[in-house]
Amino acid sequence: MVLDRKVSPAIHDAVDFEYKLPPINQHALDNGLPVYWLDAGVQDVVQIDWIFPAGLWYEQKASVAQATAALLRNGTTKYTSEQIHEALEFYGAQLKASAGNDYATVTLYSLTRHLPVLLPMVFEIITDATFPEHEVEIHKRNAIQKLLVNLRQCDFVANQRIDALLFGEDHPYGRFSRKEKMEDIWREDLLTFYRSNYNLANARVFMGGKVSEREVGYLNDVFGKIALNKTELPLLEFPAAPKAAREHRIINDPNGVQGAIRIGRLFPNRHHPDYTPMVVLNTLFGGYFGSRLMSNIREDKGYTYGIYSSLVPEINGGSMTITTETGRDVVENAIKEVYAEMEILCQDEVDDEELLLVKNYLLGGLLGDLDGPFSILQRWRTLILNGFTETQFNNNINIYKNITAKELKALARKYYDPKDFYEVVVI
Repeated sequence: MVLDRKVSPAIHDAVDFEYKLPPINQHALDNGLPVYWLDAGVQDVVQIDWIFPAGLWYEQKASVAQATAALLRNGTTKYTSEQIHEALEFYGAQLKASAGNDYATVTLYSLTRHLPVLLPMVFEIITDATFPEHEVEIHKRNAIQKLLVNLRQCDFVANQRIDALLFGEDHPYGRFSRKEKMEDIWREDLLTFYRSNYNLANARVFMGGKVSEREVGYLNDVFGKIALNKTELPLLEFPAAPKAAREHRIINDPNGVQGAIRIGRLFPNRHHPDYTPMVVLNTLFGGYFGSRLMSNIREDKGYTYGIYSSLVPEINGGSMTITTETGRDVVENAIKEVYAEMEILCQDEVDDEELLLVKNYLLGGLLGDLDGPFSILQRWRTLILNGFTETQFNNNINIYKNITAKELKALARKYYDPKDFYEVVVI
């Protein structure tokens, strides 16, 4: 059949496509360590994530979780920090460790063929990190210096303050870095946290890229041969945030010409039935460049270069936050317009054309996510760590495609009450 180039190809909306999450393989190593692996690559590359219950939620002492992750690869009994970095450079690999609110993640990016060489070194880092005293001191000095620089930035301070208001300063999600807390971190603190929370018996492993059972075998040869002794982590409870004033205005720089605005409220996590419908409403309100907030406050009023609303779901809670920076003289006007846009969504139904645009935006983004092995692996990671299966993915697609303007209006009335929001402005 000859292609007629005078005839334009058919244009299809993203809502018309079928969406299927490629399946993931589940495997237990010889010692029971769970591995989830995905063969979805065409290039000879692999990503492996080791996930540990070692985020801020689990730390007994402030700043320890992030310091432990930062220093994890800075020396073992067998390898010095320099040897680790030189080996990674030689093989063109990357090893990262980071601690979030709930989990800590150790991630290896490598050519698949180098796994037999690199996995033993990663095993040493995960099971035998030593946290040399001089490395801890260097980290403390650098972290404190970085904090002091950041505290001069109004957006950094605003991010700290809104989380503290929503969750409370004693809550892991609301706790923020302080100089005196960082100064009080010692090598023994990191070793204690590392030994209890980086236990492989409590870990889950995710692997994606150009991988097969052979690569799972490499993983088993290194990580599947030691006995696992599961440790019971303490069940931690944190007090609810104390009642505080709804509006906070902070002068961080008397001569500052810009104000950082954060407007936020608590919001349920992914397990709540309103979460996925709210993804649609939040996108329309402030979740992408064509949103209501962007059209009004950037395009029409010219108060800002960008304004966004985001949902932040954690394992033990969540929040919704509107984020922007404006000129100092228009801060209050910008805040007024945010609430005006909330009121419009509470009073008027979204028209069909705008709703279709938002649905296509969300589903079009999903098409991109399902095109590469690492993004597919990330989507499976989110599902599994939250206790979901592929059914949840399919339910989300169904909601994105079929949610109505009437349902969005009811959702707006439920969650866009200004009395439920805290405001922070830092100049």
